[in-house]
Amino acid sequence: MAAVCVDDQYFEVGDDGRLTLIPGREGLREILYFKNPGTFQFQKAAYPWLARVFVRVQAAGGGGPGARASAGQLAAQPGGAGGGYSEKLVEASTLGATETIVVGKGGDAGTPTVDGGNGGNSSFGGVCTANGGAGGQVRMGSGATPVCYSGTPGPLAGSGDVAQGGGAGGGSLRISGDQGQSGMGGESRLGHGGFQRSSTNAGGAGRGYGGGAAGAFARDGDSTNGTAGQDGLVVVHLFG
Repeated sequence: MAAVCVDDQYFEVGDDGRLTLIPGREGLREILYFKNPGTFQFQKAAYPWLARVFVRVQAAGGGGPGARASAGQLAAQPGGAGGGYSEKLVEASTLGATETIVVGKGGDAGTPTVDGGNGGNSSFGGVCTANGGAGGQVRMGSGATPVCYSGTPGPLAGSGDVAQGGGAGGGSLRISGDQGQSGMGGESRLGHGGFQRSSTNAGGAGRGYGGGAAGAFARDGDSTNGTAGQDGLVVVHLFG
């Protein structure tokens, strides 16, 4: 009779004599990406082989405010904050039959006299959450005298095995009615903040996921809208 050697780290022989793979030893089998803002449902029953999930959750970045300046004057605004990030390894046995996934939407762009909107939170059920970045505020009024303003604080950490807040939006300054600089957007774990302006225009847009938008800059009678923050992201690694 032939003999077969079996690696018992990965296989087992059941009571019925069948050779089967030990649950949880297959490794990574699939990755799910949720890139669009909104709410989604994760159904555990759709993956009967599931042993555990590793989730990465990136919240959205804050929007940049607009700016308006009178003739011969200047206004420059702070940038929006970057979104927070969290990650967690979760055993499938602890998951509910359905877990809700939320992908945060980037904060809205402000108009010339309106603050940027706050970035939305992102989450995987209640086990892994990340907080969105605050929008930049219209802090600097039109003028020609030197002044500077603080930036936008980054959000606090959410929940997970690793959880961190997002980067702060940069502050703005005015040297004269002709020279100044807006604040840059806050950094995120999976993205970058927008670049600051020193000439009339909307603040730079972030890149990747969760970056904050820079503040707008206006000079000599100009009016400028702000820039939207970057959307969040949820990535779910499925292990068998």
